[in-house]
Amino acid sequence: MGLIRSPSMRSGDYLEGMLSDYVGGKGKPKVHKSASARLVTALTCLQFAFAVYATFLLYYMSPAVDLRTKPDFTWATRIAKNWRQFIITSHVLNHYQEAASLVEAEIPPTTPSEICENEKIDFLQKKSNDAQMIKLKTELYQEILDFQSKSIGTETLNELMVMKSKWDLRGPNRPKVTVILNHFKRKTLCAQLDSLLHQTLPFHHVWVLAFGSPNELSLKRIVDSYNDSRISFISSSYDFKYYGRFQMALQTEADLVYILDDDMIPGRKMLQILSHVAGTEKYKNSVLGSIGRILPFRQKDFTFPSYRKFRSKEAGLYLPDPAYDITVKRIVQVDFLSSSWFLSAELVKTLFIETPFTFMTGEDLHLSYQLQKYRNAGSFVLPVDPNDKETWGDSEHRLAYVSETTVIFKDIVQVRDDQWWKALSTGYITQWAAMYPQKIDALFYAHSVDEVRALSPLLEKFRSTVGKKAYIVVSGGNFCPCEDAARALNWPKLVCKERRFKIFDLAIGTLSGISNSEVPVVQAVYSSMKGLVKIHNPSVVITVSDIDTNVKKALKMATETNSNGTTLVLLPKPSISKVLWMADLRSTALPNWNRMRISVNIITQNRVHSLERLLKSLSNAYYLGDEIPLSFNMDSRVDEATLRLVSSFEWPHGPKTLRRRIIQGGLIRAVSESWYPASDDDYGLLLEDDIEVSPYYYLWIKYALLAYHYDPQVSLPEISSISLYTPRLVEVVKERPRWNPTEFFKRIHPNTPYLHQLPCSWGAVFFPKQWREFYVYMNMRFTDDAKANPVQIPKSRTNGWQASWKKFLIDMMYLRGYVSLYPNFPNQASFSTNHMEPGAHISAKDNVVKHDKTDFEVPLLLEDFKPLLPNGKFPPASKLPSLNLFNQPVSLKGLKAAGAKLGQDVLRCDNATEIVTVDHQTGLPLRCSKF
Repeated sequence: MGLIRSPSMRSGDYLEGMLSDYVGGKGKPKVHKSASARLVTALTCLQFAFAVYATFLLYYMSPAVDLRTKPDFTWATRIAKNWRQFIITSHVLNHYQEAASLVEAEIPPTTPSEICENEKIDFLQKKSNDAQMIKLKTELYQEILDFQSKSIGTETLNELMVMKSKWDLRGPNRPKVTVILNHFKRKTLCAQLDSLLHQTLPFHHVWVLAFGSPNELSLKRIVDSYNDSRISFISSSYDFKYYGRFQMALQTEADLVYILDDDMIPGRKMLQILSHVAGTEKYKNSVLGSIGRILPFRQKDFTFPSYRKFRSKEAGLYLPDPAYDITVKRIVQVDFLSSSWFLSAELVKTLFIETPFTFMTGEDLHLSYQLQKYRNAGSFVLPVDPNDKETWGDSEHRLAYVSETTVIFKDIVQVRDDQWWKALSTGYITQWAAMYPQKIDALFYAHSVDEVRALSPLLEKFRSTVGKKAYIVVSGGNFCPCEDAARALNWPKLVCKERRFKIFDLAIGTLSGISNSEVPVVQAVYSSMKGLVKIHNPSVVITVSDIDTNVKKALKMATETNSNGTTLVLLPKPSISKVLWMADLRSTALPNWNRMRISVNIITQNRVHSLERLLKSLSNAYYLGDEIPLSFNMDSRVDEATLRLVSSFEWPHGPKTLRRRIIQGGLIRAVSESWYPASDDDYGLLLEDDIEVSPYYYLWIKYALLAYHYDPQVSLPEISSISLYTPRLVEVVKERPRWNPTEFFKRIHPNTPYLHQLPCSWGAVFFPKQWREFYVYMNMRFTDDAKANPVQIPKSRTNGWQASWKKFLIDMMYLRGYVSLYPNFPNQASFSTNHMEPGAHISAKDNVVKHDKTDFEVPLLLEDFKPLLPNGKFPPASKLPSLNLFNQPVSLKGLKAAGAKLGQDVLRCDNATEIVTVDHQTGLPLRCSKF
């Protein structure tokens, strides 16, 4: 090869080597004769100079000679002093430099052809003869293509190249591309550089990296031999492994970066193709490559296999895969790319948002995972023209890793398996997750071990309920280690390692680093939960209401991104064990958890002690963290004590409103005007001040609304209210006989809830649509002369009621077939009770009916009502028994028929199969409609 000088060596090193050759008798250097003569002359002069210098130096330094006292030798002193500096700094060095330049002048410049070593890889692509595996792989690939063609589109190479791109490859808007080549031992650098120099789109820069490479000097000589200022060599004695090249990519000023493994020899059209596609609107936020992998699909036992599992359809794909004759002819989205990556310089930053699982391997998966998680960027394998190698990402299609032929160390396989499972369990939407979106009922989130314990009863209830699916997400890291969470749930630690959906560890802090700022935590929780919500589509995400404020914001944002309608449920810790009935609701009803707004409306005047009792009972109830507006409706004659009480009362669950009439209106106006719905999700609970409520009253209302009104699979338009009270008398019959629903329904179930045509005035929540109807109806029927009211319900003592808003509501419900939902528990225990204290009706002078307090004052339900229900839950709507106004079993259709037969509504319906229907926004009657 001749004498080759590395520019990294000093000139003196070469001269030293030549001299040693002479001294050692190894022969003459291969230079011309004239040059040898000049060299000998130079060396002779150098030797003579050293001799003169040594003579004077010895004289000058001798202790016997005092240069200051012997004037005869002053000339020697001056010469010794002057020559000492002159000879060393000028003469000797000049001769060294002259000699080195002579040697250098005789070495001809090197060229790539002289210095390159092209690695000869004897590669014969192994072809599989496993018919079953070929079938499985081909079917899976086609299944993926079919899905992607319908969801995102799968263009051919020609279709991609005709798409509009921001880069004008032949004009002024030509992209700058920095190519980064990472080399260690392979002898493929020259082949890569030759390919890049002949690209149809010229590169901006090529950076050749050698980190800890034993071939560093030879790689540098190769780069120098190309003598191209655009090609640079960067080396380090430390091996930065797989991530170093991406760290270098952060330094480029180019628009795009093309990072290549040392086994990839791109076809000469690759830069042009990659840049064009990266400039399209569709793929600008993507990483592009030539080789990719689709991670495993879930197996029949609901676990995920290793990404290196063979002979299984669930093991995923390697694309392209010549072993199974799988060629990429259409662009395909993959879970991660291998061997080459083409992306905008801006996107490279995303790789380092989280600390990688390990720096030893897996940069390919980590890049795709981070890009999707934080930038919604996909990873795509570009299609090729099988007949044009210039379009191939590897012009020889040697493929570094082929599934049937590759052997990887077992520990590396395990690390990569752990890495991709960690990614999937922290929100990485793989192709399997995109193709098979899951549907679960609840996803729990706990940021601390205490929160895990608080949520555990409800989580276990969901998981033990037939047909329900629920998982838990923990923050991990120092906040809530997965093993500690498993221990709190009495689960084995294995759940933190097995590849099965059950518990998801976000590892917050471990991967994101510790910071005093809330931003990393918010970012980590939001980005991970967003992916998990999209993968599993939970009806609700459940957490504790006093969770960290920033985490709460992140969870709220994550649930709002799901177009399928996931609702964030924030539960106070004391209430969690009281809402186990959540697990009995259909998944279609759960998203409506926060939809209803239930206001408490109190009618009061001058019974301050009764009002104090009511307010105390309201304060002691469970409200599940919901906002509950509270209003006080006072007539003009309200006393001072009541005014002071309502003014000073503190209500922590929502806004408080005080209303006082100027002119005394009486009970009929006080009640009917106490509330009017603001929307179809606004419900009004009306309470007179002598009522007292159970701590569970709000849970009963919410459960009933979700089960029978907000479940899209349930149709019960006849329900107009939910009663808190269970009556002991049949009050519309003159004799007012006693009635016990527990005994009455014992053949069905002694504690079944039931539907009743009678509205309740002693604690009931009214529905907005029917209340608007009631306003219009009462306005059309209310007169000072009650006898002028034409509605006469056969055998009902309500026909004689005069100053009662309830009479008008009874009339309307009878005529239109409406019902109210009633509770039914032992001893007629209820969610409200009437203390029968003197007022507008009780003990009134003009009221001839004598009331026995024991007939109306029922015990309050002070325990969880769920275990008392049939099978521990609300029965299906179709199983609810219904009663008419007189406590007789009648079907809902029969109730409508009775109203139609009476024919005394505000509109006359001639047909006995028609009743009045109204505009539910205004409450105005519209027409007669068949029922």
